[in-house]
Amino acid sequence: MTSAPPGGRGEVGLFVTCLVDLMRPSVAFSSIRLLEAAGYTVVVPEAQTCCGQPGYNAGDTRSARTLARKVIREFERFDHVVVPSGSCAGMVRVHFPELFVDDPAWHARAGALAARTYELTQFLVDIAGMTQAPGGFSGSVAYHDSCAGLREMGVKRQPRLLIDSMPDVRRVELRECEECCGFGGLFSVKYPDISGAIVQRKCEHIHASGAYAVALGDLGCMMNIEGRLRRTGDGLTQVIHVAELLAGE
Repeated sequence: MTSAPPGGRGEVGLFVTCLVDLMRPSVAFSSIRLLEAAGYTVVVPEAQTCCGQPGYNAGDTRSARTLARKVIREFERFDHVVVPSGSCAGMVRVHFPELFVDDPAWHARAGALAARTYELTQFLVDIAGMTQAPGGFSGSVAYHDSCAGLREMGVKRQPRLLIDSMPDVRRVELRECEECCGFGGLFSVKYPDISGAIVQRKCEHIHASGAYAVALGDLGCMMNIEGRLRRTGDGLTQVIHVAELLAGE
């Protein structure tokens, strides 16, 4: 699928991610709106599936390599690949080259794709030069830094810069904003009690911030935090992906 050309800055390949595709496709459409607002034509390869992260985290290197090769073949033609997920972007940027250290040809292809892969807000700020978010939102917002986005992709100032550009948004800093939400992919499955305690602490900090909404850049974190809030009786705090916040009407 290709968006209508909004400008002359070229094409970007959008890697939608499994969770966005299956659980919250509105994140993908918001990402497209933001990239188009920055002047790019967005191409969404329709055969794309998983980046291979679950298999990689479980030690299933064979399946992770198979999926990594598929992603590389589908996206290596683009000058830029954008991902609305710090963890999936980190998988491509950091771990794809690691998967092929014993295969020079694929290692080179993985490295070339890794160098052109960006988390969404990272691309909008650092590559597209966006300084003003196009969407409208009113209220106080706290931002949670996902582990992979922060530590593997270096995403910290970019979402805050764009959130702060929104005139009707008051951003409040979340206590321990860089601490894990407890999801961690398979971690939450293997260690549910520990995961539950971590996300409970995160939710307590969200409540203490007094923010109307909490924004974040990873759907796994989003599902974990929102699920805990709802299960503990909080039906009011809005949990929103940063793409939806920045592109919202």
